[in-house]
Amino acid sequence: MSIKELDNNYVANTYKRFQVEIVSGKGSLVYDETGKEYIDMGSGIGVTSFGICDDEWKQAVIEQLGKVQHMSNLYYTQPCAELAAMLCEKTGMKKVFFSNSGAEANECAIKVARKYAAEKKGADCYTIVTLVNSFHGRTLTTLAATGQDHYHELFQPLTPGFAHVNAGDLEELKALAKTTKIAGVLIECIQGEGGVIPLDPEYVKGVDAFCKENDIVMMVDEVQTGNGRTGELYAYMNYGIQPDVVSTAKGIGGGLPLGACLMGEKVQSVLGYGDHGSTFGGNPIACAGACSIIRRINSDLLADVKAKHDYVVKALDGAEGIEGVTGMGLMIGIKTTKPAGEVLAACIEKGVLCLTAKDKVRLLPALNIPMDVLAKAIDIIKECAKA
Repeated sequence: MSIKELDNNYVANTYKRFQVEIVSGKGSLVYDETGKEYIDMGSGIGVTSFGICDDEWKQAVIEQLGKVQHMSNLYYTQPCAELAAMLCEKTGMKKVFFSNSGAEANECAIKVARKYAAEKKGADCYTIVTLVNSFHGRTLTTLAATGQDHYHELFQPLTPGFAHVNAGDLEELKALAKTTKIAGVLIECIQGEGGVIPLDPEYVKGVDAFCKENDIVMMVDEVQTGNGRTGELYAYMNYGIQPDVVSTAKGIGGGLPLGACLMGEKVQSVLGYGDHGSTFGGNPIACAGACSIIRRINSDLLADVKAKHDYVVKALDGAEGIEGVTGMGLMIGIKTTKPAGEVLAACIEKGVLCLTAKDKVRLLPALNIPMDVLAKAIDIIKECAKA
């Protein structure tokens, strides 16, 4: 059987795959089984931060493979400790819990908020508030946190203790707090799966101030927006706030599964021995690769990410078939006149791999995508978007 036949026969039918089999790649170029070249504008949904087979990431992983591939968290390992230190030094956070995915990072954040609130305000203070149109993961608890009803329909009953308010409506959050004991608020500064929609800066600052005034744990989900994606190390840095908890995954690992929950001063000591754990969390190979990623996200790279964002917006603004562009840095949503799925299919035919988010074409290219490759991809997207 072919690879596609094997997949169709034996892999769970949870993905509507495009009829493309990727077999190799380098940087922002990938190749299928026929040798056809594609420009990768999705980076594995924001994972391969420095592209496919990135030399520095690969070398870090290979070196660690020759030392130890895994060790229980009952023992110390260098990559885990160094990555934690690097993240705290770059963010001002105090402690890090490592897991394997964004959903797990968000589960940890929720546990931190609930334990903090239980200890400070009592066991009946447990509600986590998230935003309508948010997405926080696919476990039962992070589905409950996700503010989109269609993700909930088949999996009732979900974990209780979650409430959803509309983004931009600070008064709705304040009104909820009068009737509900709120342990924490969890937001995405840019709602990625919800359509690449940045939150209003004044709203984000208002939520942050409200949480601080009421000793509510302020959490930011940086699973997709983090690790340089928006032109800052983490998206909240564009908004001038300092959260109590930051969750992240995807791009931090560069291609290996890794999640992280960063805890600030207020909650740094909430988790004690036995309160949480992860067999593979802090895996030395994943952390070694991540160190090579975080080490390179510097001011020059971030400035380049912002410049590439400006280029894409300018190139698409007013183009035929383009109704609008949203996002920040190299996290970009394109509203097209034609259905996004049609544009995506046409792009694949012409050698560009994109994503969708709701009714938009979504772009999450490697942070270091060469300018000429980016320009070629944007030209093809413009051509495919024409009515």
